[in-house]
Amino acid sequence: MSFSPAYRPDPAFSKLGDEFSDPVDPADFPAAIERFWNDRWDGAIGLDGLNAAEREAHFQRFEPLPDNQPRPRAMRYHGHQFRTYNPDLGDGRGFLHAQLRDDAGRLLDLATKGSGQTPWSRGGDGRLTLKGAVREVLAAEMLEALGVQTSKAFCVFETGEQLARNDEPSPTRSAVLTRLGHSHLRIGTFQRHASEGASDRIDALISHAIEHYYPHLAGEADAPAALLSAVVEANARLAASWMAAGFVHGVLNTDNINLTGESFDYGPWRFLPHYEPGFTAAYFDEQGLYCFARQPEAVFWALQQLANALALVGERPSLEAALNTYPELYRTALLEAFLSRFGLASAGEAADEVLVRSFLAFMEASKLVWEAPMHDWFCGDASADRALSGPRAAAYTGPEFEAWRSAFSAHQPVRPERLSHALFERQEAVAMVIDQVEAIWAGIADRDDWSGFADAIGSIRLAGKGFDLGHKRVGFRP
Repeated sequence: MSFSPAYRPDPAFSKLGDEFSDPVDPADFPAAIERFWNDRWDGAIGLDGLNAAEREAHFQRFEPLPDNQPRPRAMRYHGHQFRTYNPDLGDGRGFLHAQLRDDAGRLLDLATKGSGQTPWSRGGDGRLTLKGAVREVLAAEMLEALGVQTSKAFCVFETGEQLARNDEPSPTRSAVLTRLGHSHLRIGTFQRHASEGASDRIDALISHAIEHYYPHLAGEADAPAALLSAVVEANARLAASWMAAGFVHGVLNTDNINLTGESFDYGPWRFLPHYEPGFTAAYFDEQGLYCFARQPEAVFWALQQLANALALVGERPSLEAALNTYPELYRTALLEAFLSRFGLASAGEAADEVLVRSFLAFMEASKLVWEAPMHDWFCGDASADRALSGPRAAAYTGPEFEAWRSAFSAHQPVRPERLSHALFERQEAVAMVIDQVEAIWAGIADRDDWSGFADAIGSIRLAGKGFDLGHKRVGFRP
């Protein structure tokens, strides 16, 4: 077997016991066509030496990885879906395949989507469409490039089945996706066990989360509140980074928000075609509950449900105090996220707030694609010649633009040497709005042409290297 020393197995979740997950078997798929393999991340976890047959064995047939889980585990959880409690949830078309450590000792999951039916499939077929897999890869890659803490799409195999779906032309092609991420412990995981009055299981989850994801909290006298404080901060930062990326997740149910503040599980996501606070990603979000501007509110509401679950073993006043840190943490994180996107240093809280407000006013007036001014004016005035001689120069006039330019001119650039990167030789910004996604998929669906997909991944990764935004908190990089 071709595993390097960087492969460090640690199947920690399965040690919690059978009350938290169910052993399942993967589907027996008729075909195995490798469509995507993340060569930026396989080496970080010791899987870069796998040959084609080994990849298929472990990530299409899901044979166990060495010294890891002997069988996949479908995780148990509940959740609020559009604020209605659903006790019939759980991993319905995926499972936890394996866990391992990165070189910093952080616990990572390899988990699936579309790997077959489980006890929680609720009558579904347990499958994923190929289009859904392609979309998840594009979302994860783009968010990573924009500095968002996100799970990574690790690999995709087309599986040779024809699926019927009411939101895609059918029959449509099938796939199985594996993602790499920091934890699939959801808010809904805690909700399930709290709803059953299982205080011992809530205590076990708290201990597990602190040991493996927040070890600096070990020994805290009030473990429930300490954990909630950390989760509140992580998810405040996540919500802020979505806003700076112009990203709309689409389905911010409590089973889609995890304990590490990592974005994951991309279904009807969209990037803003232009600034529109009420923009929704999901056609079924008729009330705009999870629209762009309400995402921070949705995350806070979900955190309140986590506090309610933790109240089974914790003290309500200390949990409320932890929750009450969210607004200020989010506001601070939002300014930091936008400054990072702009490539600018803080000029003080008041000036930073003016910078963000004036940017949003300009975007509302200009109707530019979100990424266009991020590309054209990265590092502020250091990009003036490039921006004012580029294809969008005509948009950079008028009172709204002048107000934004006045604001960013008060900020110093951060590492302006990044502007020498090949990314900034391009006139067009790297973006991933719905028309681009549909064009990529049309090539695959109509002609089995994957060149558009490969080109998009290449462009996105170029943007990631050019912006070099990085992560300031728990995260991982190649």
